[in-house]
Amino acid sequence: MKIKTITCHDVYNAGASLQAYALQTYLSKLGHDVEIIDYKPEYLSRHYSLTAINPEYEKPIIKQIYLTLKLPGRLKRLFSVRKRNFDEFKSSYLRTTDTCYKSYEELKNNPPEADIYFAGSDQIWNPLFQNGKDPAFYLQFAPKNTIKASYAASFSVDEIPKDIEDTIKKYIDDLDYVSVRERSSVDMLKKMGIENCECVCDPVFLLDKQEWDKLTFNISDEKYILVYDFDNSDAIKNFSINLAKEKGLKIYSVFKNNYADKCFFNEGPLGFLSLIKNADFVVSNSFHASAFSIIYKKDFAVVERKENINVRMNSLLEDYNLKNRLIFSNQLMFKSINYDLIQKTFTEKQYKSINFMNKAIKGVNNA
Repeated sequence: MKIKTITCHDVYNAGASLQAYALQTYLSKLGHDVEIIDYKPEYLSRHYSLTAINPEYEKPIIKQIYLTLKLPGRLKRLFSVRKRNFDEFKSSYLRTTDTCYKSYEELKNNPPEADIYFAGSDQIWNPLFQNGKDPAFYLQFAPKNTIKASYAASFSVDEIPKDIEDTIKKYIDDLDYVSVRERSSVDMLKKMGIENCECVCDPVFLLDKQEWDKLTFNISDEKYILVYDFDNSDAIKNFSINLAKEKGLKIYSVFKNNYADKCFFNEGPLGFLSLIKNADFVVSNSFHASAFSIIYKKDFAVVERKENINVRMNSLLEDYNLKNRLIFSNQLMFKSINYDLIQKTFTEKQYKSINFMNKAIKGVNNA
């Protein structure tokens, strides 16, 4: 069976890359012909663009001055080791369509052929981001005679802005099978009148630890705390420094900061995964850092993001009865996780998610 998936697969974020890989790999292991639609509209690719510009600077002369001032930094990013590592992951591990679609119109006018399309996972429906308003991520481009399903799509918020609610409802009503990643999203959809929706696990949970081990390497022989912090959080900094002193551990950070012993900013998805696998403790405000900590049975701590996108994190912790992993500025330590108690929940969620996938795939034959 031909399956096409669409997600934010190439946005230079380790979690986004790995969840795209996980869904593709799981479906491929079932024997299907799976490709990720290489959808790269301008708003998802501007970070490494030499010509992207804030609309307020779209004026004669000012525009040229803006682009000239931005050019050195953009050239540095464009030829960075970090970008190369992400690009190599995409070319080596993600099977994408031959055509790269630069706009929804291109995708709508010439959609890649498939028996079933899956939208998901990750924050593809986040209404705070442009992708959450893009009809492409609701499969509006798919031909009428095909099956359309979402898998673990995430809104990341608990309320959709009123001005786009009707449009989003119309898009989702058009899907044959609907699943989301957070329980709060199920409640939100039901309030909108969408009853037939299920809560499933993020694709990274569909692959077991042994499958992920194939992608990892030994990144260090030191014992360390891994910090993955998008917000330069004082709570993460204080907690990590105190824990490192208490446990006699080094501090490794993915992003650059002024307190880590080593920073790994240039690592791509494989380096990110290897850093979690080899860590003694993980401190983050990242959904996928927490998800892989669970997969690798690591002790970990979580701080909420400054952005209003904490629903996904809270839902993950609630699912596994791990709300005590949330830390605050004055907290120092808590008990280690008993993963024997979590295994049953892990297996049940994985089983339910696989059943949803099978139901959607079987729907092709019944259509």
